[in-house]
Amino acid sequence: MQTVTEILSKLNDSDKNEIENILVDIGTPAVPELVNQLQVVRGVKRGVVAMTLIRIGSPSVEYLKKAASQNKDFEWIAEYLISEINCKKAA
Repeated sequence: MQTVTEILSKLNDSDKNEIENILVDIGTPAVPELVNQLQVVRGVKRGVVAMTLIRIGSPSVEYLKKAASQNKDFEWIAEYLISEINCKKAA
């Protein structure tokens, strides 16, 4: 099985929706690496990672909170994604 990093490396060669769907299909096991990647990638990759975490939903929250507690520069991003996930659950 490919890692999240390997899948994201194909982003330039593939449709971003296709890559996002592949990552969402992996689901919860991909969350720790997705949260790590969210802290280092930029541009389109960052958007794909963020949307993937939102689509995976609740399993992402714990990892986002942990990353925010360890990286204050990441805190606002984690809080935003958590609020999006919580709004998605309420809908």
